[in-house]
Parts: sequence; C-alpha cells; structure tokens
Amino acid sequence: MPEPPSSRATVQTPTAPRRGGGKAGSPSANLALRLAAKARREGWWQRPAFHTAERSWMHGEVHAMAASAASVLVGQGVRPGDRVLISMGDGIAWVTAFLAAARIGAVAVPVNPEMVSDEHGFLADDCRARLVVAEHHLVGRFAGPAVLTGERLMRLAADAPAGPVADVSGDTPLYAQYTSGTTGVPKAALHRHADPERYQRAAGDGVVGVRRDDVTLSVSKLFFAYGLGNALVFPLFSGSAAVLVPHRPVPVEIAEIVARHGVTLLYGVPSAYANLVAECPPEAFSSVRVAVSAGESLSLALGARASEVLGVPVLDQLGSTEVGHAYCSNTAWRDEPGTIGRPLPGYEVVLRGENGALITEGSGEIWVRGASVMAGYLDRPAETARALRDGWLRTGDLAEYVDGGALKHCGRNDDMEMVGGITVSPLEIERVLGEHPAVSEVAVAVIPDEHGARKLRAFVVPCSDAVRAGLESELIALARLRLAPYKVPRHVEFRARLPRTATGKLRRFAVRTGEW
Repeated sequence: MPEPPSSRATVQTPTAPRRGGGKAGSPSANLALRLAAKARREGWWQRPAFHTAERSWMHGEVHAMAASAASVLVGQGVRPGDRVLISMGDGIAWVTAFLAAARIGAVAVPVNPEMVSDEHGFLADDCRARLVVAEHHLVGRFAGPAVLTGERLMRLAADAPAGPVADVSGDTPLYAQYTSGTTGVPKAALHRHADPERYQRAAGDGVVGVRRDDVTLSVSKLFFAYGLGNALVFPLFSGSAAVLVPHRPVPVEIAEIVARHGVTLLYGVPSAYANLVAECPPEAFSSVRVAVSAGESLSLALGARASEVLGVPVLDQLGSTEVGHAYCSNTAWRDEPGTIGRPLPGYEVVLRGENGALITEGSGEIWVRGASVMAGYLDRPAETARALRDGWLRTGDLAEYVDGGALKHCGRNDDMEMVGGITVSPLEIERVLGEHPAVSEVAVAVIPDEHGARKLRAFVVPCSDAVRAGLESELIALARLRLAPYKVPRHVEFRARLPRTATGKLRRFAVRTGEW
C-alpha cells in the first residue's frame, strides 16, 4: 500500500516525526500524553474513567493500556500519519485503539460498526487504512489493510511494553471522522491534536460544566462526533466517568443504566428522548442533573415533555462533524427553549444569504469560525475548498435570530421542499404538528399522489400504538390554524417509526420516497 501524501497544504497526514527543535512539535502536544499527564497531575489516576458491563476502568489503567497498545500498533506496521480505522461498538477496546493511535502519531478513523460490508469496504479504501481494529464478525470485510479484533488488541497490549510517543504539534492530524452521509457520499473531517481540548472547553465546560464526580451516558456512539466528545473527550479531560454500551440501548435499558450507575449527564438525540418519554417512569432519572439533545432540532413540545419526565431541562444544541462538537448551545445556566441557544465561547457565528451577504432578519445559512473547525476533508481538496472560506465553515444549516439574540434552527439548505413553486421548510410544519400531545415524532415531505401531483404529506409516529379516531383531522386542523394554506399537509400517514441514520438523524431522502 502506498504511503499517504504528507502535504499539509492539501490537508494530509504528516510524515514521520521529526526530532529536534523548531516547528517539529514535541511529545507534550500529543493528546494521549497530555491526557495521561493531566490525570496524574490532577489526582484522578485512580478514579473511574469508564464503566462497561464487565468492570470499571480507572483513568490510570486506560492510559497505561493505551501506552502498551501503541507498541502493538507499531508491531502491525503502523507509522506516524498512517490511518487506523476503528469499527467496534463502544467499549474499552475502542478507547484503547483511539488513544494508542494518537500516541504514535497515527490518524484514527472511527466508523459505524453497523454498516453493511460494501460501506465498510468503501471507507477503508477511501481513507487508505493501514490497520483496521474491528469486531470479530467484521474482520472478513477488509481485504487490503492488516486487521486486528478489539479483543486481540487488548490481549497483546496486556503483555506489551509502553510504545513510543510521536513528536507532534497541535496542528498534527489526530482523527478523521466521517460525516453522517445524509447529504451524499461521506467525507472524513480531519481534526488535530489540539481540537478536542478546544471543544471540551466550549461544549463540555461551557454547556454543562463537567465535574469530576459526573457520570455520563451518551446514547450517541463514539464513532459519531457528538458521542466522541460526550463519552471520551469530556471524561478524560475532566476526571469524570462515562458508561460505555456497545449496542444501541432501548429506553428501558437506558433507564436501568442511569439508575445503576447514578448517571448525572445524559446525552441523546430527539428520537431517543421521545422514546424515553413514552416508555420510562420519571423516577428512573432522579440522578440526572443535565440532559442535552443534538443531532437534529428538538421541538418545543418534545423538549417540554422530556424535561417534565427527566426533571431537568433538556438543552438543545447544534454542532457538526466538521467543528468537532457543538458550537451553538443552550447551557445549564441559560436555557431558551425552542432555540439552539447562542454561540459558545471560542466560536463566531454569522448568517448569510445565498449571495453570501450577511443577514440580520429572516433565515440564512450558518457560517461558523473557531479553533476546532476541521483542517479540511481527508484527501478531498475540492470539497474542502467549497466548505471552508477564509477560515469560515459553511455548515449548510439554516437558522434565524429570535428576540434576545438566540438562534432558532430552521433545517438544512438541502431539506427544503417545493409546494406549488413556493419553497417550504418541512421543519416549520413539523414543529407545529409536534406540539400535539398525541404525536411522538413527525416528518413532512412532498410526495406524489396517485395522479402524480406532488402534495405535502405528514408521517406521524403516535405516542401510543393505537391511533385514535380523528387524530388526522385534528392535526390538519392544527396546521390550518397555525400555518399558511400552502404549508398544510393534505394527508397524514401513521407509521411505527421514521427512517433514521445510525446517529439518529432523519433520512430526508427516504421520507421523500414514502417507503421505508
């Protein structure tokens, strides 16, 4: 396999570490080494870092295991700048692989273990993986690179000496995380060794004030930008702990985990909160002090219902894989329901129209600038040039200012529907229908009828299995009361679920087909 290009100008991975002075970097800039040093210095070496089904792992154990696993990766031929693809459920092997890659200056590439074989093959080829660390049943999917199971990595690391630490700078690539794929072919956003601390200060300290005694449960997984920050970066920078669950837990299981571990910080997507509200008793969440929602817009009605059940506000926020985590959020100290809050410290946000002009009234595309914005898309200079403009990231998300200066999310610029030649935001209609107490989830799209005419249709997941008579007419009446006539759905169709990505985002293109 050829070596990855090393030009930083085209956002590639670095060459072998240079030793000496100047701009070569130093071990102290290495994320894995900095986290280990911080754990020793702050006195949480012997405190729990991760709880799994088998046992609890102390911060010191985690860093020692990662140091030994670095030797294993080197023995597999991994060198600084090489890509290590990680495809496993959340667990200590995942954390070990990520930190070991960081330690030797390799680039971790987290991917969803639930993908089909062709998707895994595409991503391994796309990132030109040198090594894959995967679950046992996935090993046969990767023909080119060397492959280790997570179990074997842990067994080998248990008997290995501590591995080398690469000299890096804060700008050296650390990991490449693929976008969720809701907008086409996935692209890997490249982040640097300095980025996690930057978004930890903003989205960890700045949103929930992560404390040493906190216990986190993130329904979103580590391969997702939201989950990586919640359940790996925030705990390791704060001396707190996270519960790692390898599969997607059902609502009853989430409630049991919260009660058993005394979870204080709960992170999820709106659909997860909708399921918790429908299936779990409020007393199960008595330990939770803050809940956070991201991934897609949290409706005002669902946010209110979830807050009532959990007993704490559910803070809505907006982030992206390209930024690393959230850049705009409500906080534990300032919650403005129905909005995504305000830009977090370290980030600038502006709204621009299609012509690039600044917008102060009405909706516009969010452009964000901040230190953790990606270096670019891995090996995709053309896409990088389209997304990054003079340090500003074009997010594709639409928002508008509300009274007081907070931002209200208005969907994505590729979500819009055309109704009779008029552009309509489905999110606006979904927010109104979602206020009905019998609605758990809703998605709206323009669907051709039996005559080929394109008309608005609402797909609704009701709060109970039994759809009571008259609910469709009630929803249409609600829409007529609150919306312009052309925004009123002609039909309401009840479904057991909505089509979502593995990260919980609505698959708009699937909704538009009406088939899933």
